[in-house]
Amino acid sequence: MKKLLTRLARYYHFFYIAFVFLATVFLLYLIIPGESRFKYEFQKNAPWRHETLMAPFNFAILKSNEQIKAEQDSVRSQYIAYFKLDTLTGIAQQNNLGNTLKKLEQDQQTINNLTDFIGTLYQDGILEQASENYPALQDKEQVILVKNKLAERVDIKELHSLKTAYQALSDTLQAELGQTFDTFTQQVNLSDFIHANLSYDEAFNENELQKQLGEVSYTQGMIQAGERIIFKGDLVTPDKFTILESLKQTYETKRGQDIERYLLILGKIILIVSCLSIMIFYLYYFRPEIFNQKRRLSFILIMIVLMVFTSRFVNDRDFIDLYLVPLAILPILLRIFFDSRTAIFALLVTSLLVGYFAPNSFEYIFLNMVAGITAVFSLDKLHRRSHLVFTALWVFIAYSIVFLALSMIEEGNIESIAWEDLEWFGGNALLILLAYPLIYIFEKLFGFVSDVTLIELADTNQPLLRKLAQEAPGTFQHSLQIANLAEEVILRIGGNPFLVRAGALYHDIGKINQPVFFIENQAAGMSPHSELDNKESAKIIIDHVTQGVKIARRYKLPEILIEFISSHHGTTQAKYFYTMYKNEHPEEEVDAREFTYPGPPPKNKETSVVMLTDGIEAAARALKEKTPDNLRELIEKMVKDKLDAGQLENAELTLRDIRIFKDTILEKLMNIYHVRIEYPEEKNPQKK
Repeated sequence: MKKLLTRLARYYHFFYIAFVFLATVFLLYLIIPGESRFKYEFQKNAPWRHETLMAPFNFAILKSNEQIKAEQDSVRSQYIAYFKLDTLTGIAQQNNLGNTLKKLEQDQQTINNLTDFIGTLYQDGILEQASENYPALQDKEQVILVKNKLAERVDIKELHSLKTAYQALSDTLQAELGQTFDTFTQQVNLSDFIHANLSYDEAFNENELQKQLGEVSYTQGMIQAGERIIFKGDLVTPDKFTILESLKQTYETKRGQDIERYLLILGKIILIVSCLSIMIFYLYYFRPEIFNQKRRLSFILIMIVLMVFTSRFVNDRDFIDLYLVPLAILPILLRIFFDSRTAIFALLVTSLLVGYFAPNSFEYIFLNMVAGITAVFSLDKLHRRSHLVFTALWVFIAYSIVFLALSMIEEGNIESIAWEDLEWFGGNALLILLAYPLIYIFEKLFGFVSDVTLIELADTNQPLLRKLAQEAPGTFQHSLQIANLAEEVILRIGGNPFLVRAGALYHDIGKINQPVFFIENQAAGMSPHSELDNKESAKIIIDHVTQGVKIARRYKLPEILIEFISSHHGTTQAKYFYTMYKNEHPEEEVDAREFTYPGPPPKNKETSVVMLTDGIEAAARALKEKTPDNLRELIEKMVKDKLDAGQLENAELTLRDIRIFKDTILEKLMNIYHVRIEYPEEKNPQKK
């Protein structure tokens, strides 16, 4: 059954990795642009570094975005607005005025003159307001009137507003009617005859404007197949740059059609799979502890996708330079959570993927690899905020030096260097400081532990450590001693001193529940075990491991510290009580499992060092004579016992590490107990 479960777990992990890998490939496929890549790289006002280029096919010379915008702005400024003229309104008011004049018994000639005049007003067009109040007529001299589906261009000054039309009608009536004008105006309201008959149709005008904008040509000439475009070594002038950009865009568009489209898709997938495979195979062969943990593997792949997505997003914005994206954040985070080599491999994979669509791919990849590697090695440990600030400064320096070197190679003079690009590198360096809050976020999301967190947890003012100091002071002092000894060992053999210190401080936290049952917390000569059966005593002693794990989880300690609690006795036995019980029950077949710690044995340097140090320090305190020979013999015996019991099989400790461990512990114990070497007496002193 156990073998079956192990096999199922292995298959599950395999399918999980396959799923995550394919999901990452799919996401990167969507993110990375699908256009075919133009194989030549070039810059304006820089030499053409490739062979002489001939046009491979006919293509149009495309206008720049600035040219197109200027022409479209010109169309907008010259656009003449359309106003619809309602002829029925004029006819109705002509009849209205004529009927009114007849009722007032005016002669026919006067009626004809006045109705003709008002008809002319309406034929000219009457606006609701003065022309200055219409945005469509601002700074314009003409307007197009649409009468019965016929368009006529007229001067704006010929149009009337309600106010000017009213005044014109009033003046004409006064001239025609003479002395009877006052009588007429007392009986009739002139404004009843004046109504606006011009209307501005916004939807119609917008549609017409778009038609005219659509007529703006995006090209400015043609290049014929076989025509020479540029010689090798020639300067890429603005005109040549426009032609080359046109060829590039046409090439990438043409390659996205028919069978070439499918080849493009296949090539992009192969590129993505190849890059990710570099990362996966590296983790499989050299970092199995990351490869076999779903959270760690997922984090690395998610970070790669996020950095590629951010780079693509920025690259598509004309007003932001791609170098503003702080790609160095990726190796910084991986260096903090994992190690330098993993960080550099991930940086390489991400740089290659972004380099696929980045302008000047070689320059981009080279700059980011140098800057990223600089970030990794300048950030040996992150346990102060200032460390990250100095790393950002080093990244800026690395970017700047390499950029200036490449520019001098390409340009050949200092005057042509694009000094303004250094601003983007400065922004990049500032954004690297975002890594600090990101550490906290990713710790919570993925359950990682950084050195900063370990330092915080190792603070003896932490609530759980304060509780240990108050309720089990002897255990607390013992834990401090182990922390100091183990930290010194790790500093000499290599490892994480912050992790081993924090782990050592919490390894005996389970003794809080019943502190008096542990010798370091007992008064001289008083032991509650004297009243208990050896089995019961063994159970209480062993339970401090399981209880410690429960307490640690209750206080939400990270799993990496819980490993110290569960593994600091491995699967060894509570030897004292086991031996006592066997001696008291010589005829009984004793079940050793009842006297065995649950384990597991330690799996890394840090937990192994704490296990060895814990046992040796406790045994050294029990020695009556703490001489160098006695301490050395004790250390040798304790280490040998753990090796013989198979407790260090997965410990990642070399023979050299074990030798350094023995020497370090002996040196420190001699200092603690103030052991002095006895000087031999001279047997035959010389007579003076």
